[in-house]
Amino acid sequence: MSVQQIVEQIRNNQRFLVVAHRNPDGDAIGSTLALAQALQEMGKKVIAYNADSVPEVMHFLPQHQLIQNSLPENSDFDVAFVLDAGEIDRTALPVADLARTVINIDHHPFSSFGDLCYVDTNACATAILVYRILHACQYQPSIAVAKALYLGILSDTGSFRYSSANQEAFAVAGELISLGVDPWEVSSNLYESHAPERMHLLGLVLPTLHISSCGRYASISMTSEILKQSGASAEHADGFVNYPRSIRGVEVALFFHQVSDNLYKISFRSRGSVDVGALSRKLGGGGHHNAAGAKLNGTLNEVRTSVFTLLDQTLS
Repeated sequence: MSVQQIVEQIRNNQRFLVVAHRNPDGDAIGSTLALAQALQEMGKKVIAYNADSVPEVMHFLPQHQLIQNSLPENSDFDVAFVLDAGEIDRTALPVADLARTVINIDHHPFSSFGDLCYVDTNACATAILVYRILHACQYQPSIAVAKALYLGILSDTGSFRYSSANQEAFAVAGELISLGVDPWEVSSNLYESHAPERMHLLGLVLPTLHISSCGRYASISMTSEILKQSGASAEHADGFVNYPRSIRGVEVALFFHQVSDNLYKISFRSRGSVDVGALSRKLGGGGHHNAAGAKLNGTLNEVRTSVFTLLDQTLS
């Protein structure tokens, strides 16, 4: 589909829902806030929604309170924008029942739901796709919208370190800076304004480090007991998977996070040689080539054994 079709939907409708995947990262929050605020500035009626709260490190964003985790009774929308979700179920909202038209905007592979589907797996972030749409609307970003877009790009490119940081990423980031975005403000809030509880949690999680005998994958684990002992919340563990990935020789990093008695969420990160998206799909999950996730039932040892066995087969 063309961006122009989305532009027509924006021009011809008035009531919009903007929603992204639950457990939102910087791209989900940045994309949601940017699109919702831009639509409001265009005179539209907008509700921004996420099933989970905005992470504390992103509270510096103007109007972050715009994102709600509940909807008014009998909500009804002309258009629902679903951002960065991969699958519509990840919104934890019956989106198709709430809007006449569902527009899927994403850069995840195999994301194909919606009445209109704008997916570009070459885009570094969903925030880039939102930028393209707003540009096609001939909308000039306000500083609040520019800051939200910059956060999405910065977050999903790993501060422009990942292979996804292509020419467009730098070009758009440069334009947003020219509009008044302060790169230090965004990066310092995102990466250097953590709660003390996060450090306590990290101190308990790092001793669980496991490096495979081949040295090509490594993992850390967080049980419910560790989380309780730290006094932190699950949100404080965001980004922990990057610690094992920073080890020399490690090609795949994993973070095992207990979410209930016999259920673990596994976050995968790759340096590029291994497609962890494909690996995750074998486990019933999904994601990108370099970043993916899945959930498995079992004890920690059982889940680790299943995943490590699959990794050994993949890397052999």
